[in-house]
Amino acid sequence: MNNKSYTSVLIIGMGLIGSSIARVIKQKKISEKVFAIDNDKTIINLTKDLNIVDEIFENLQNFSEQVDLIFICTPLSSYKNIFNELNTFIQTPTLITDVGSTKVSVINDFKSEIDNDKISFLPAHPIAGLEKSGPQYGFAELFDNRYCIVTPINSNDNFIESILSIWKSFGMTVEIMDAERHDRVLAMTSHIPQLIAYSVVGTATELETQMKDEVIKYSAAGFRDFTRLAGSDPVMWRDIYDKNKEAVLEMLGRFSEDLLTFQKAIRNNDLNFLENKFSKSKQIRKIIEQIGQAGTFDPTEKTKK
Repeated sequence: MNNKSYTSVLIIGMGLIGSSIARVIKQKKISEKVFAIDNDKTIINLTKDLNIVDEIFENLQNFSEQVDLIFICTPLSSYKNIFNELNTFIQTPTLITDVGSTKVSVINDFKSEIDNDKISFLPAHPIAGLEKSGPQYGFAELFDNRYCIVTPINSNDNFIESILSIWKSFGMTVEIMDAERHDRVLAMTSHIPQLIAYSVVGTATELETQMKDEVIKYSAAGFRDFTRLAGSDPVMWRDIYDKNKEAVLEMLGRFSEDLLTFQKAIRNNDLNFLENKFSKSKQIRKIIEQIGQAGTFDPTEKTKK
């Protein structure tokens, strides 16, 4: 747990993750003040109505306070500009971490824009979320019993433990990983499944009208899961595929080859092959359930998703 109490925290980006961070910080009294920035006026008004931060601003130029800790919770394409602004804005020692789904691109953007020795940055990726966006969907328990992967730029930086303790105080288990390895792992576990979901739902929308209507009307659990994934923030995912292109293409190539083996087995009635593959996949699901990573609590539905 994090025993340190901060004077002020700034959250840049008040979507699902940013608003959940605001809530957990308030709930656990990690900071005396919580400020936020978001360039979307609708999000600003929602955040004010929810009363989850002390103050929210439209941009960094309108914000005058120096803070102890900053969370960057925006689409990956905005990072470079944010780092550029923070480089001149920050005048006192400040810890920074983020929630981006790719880490090599984040580190590259940081190195290209930051030369301020007051800034201590630890890239992070909390593996938590819902297929919904907006501050109205955030909740403090989002991070409970989830993993947070951090990818230090320099493993001997003396501030790392301070930021690790913050993520741990949210209820997360923290793992340290090389940035390139993180991007390759997440390409397979997150980015490819999401791409497949977009593809399947896209194929359904291109069917003839009657067939499309029936697919939607009689959606089975599998297709509903695909539509749930496909309901995610399109800007966030656009940026992920842009920033993690090489790893995604590598894993997509592997997946495409495996899919062809399934196609061949079905064509040749190779039932033993199919049953063996399905059994191995079932075992993976059991392992995921055993380590408690099978669902995310959504308070808006009062169920495990």
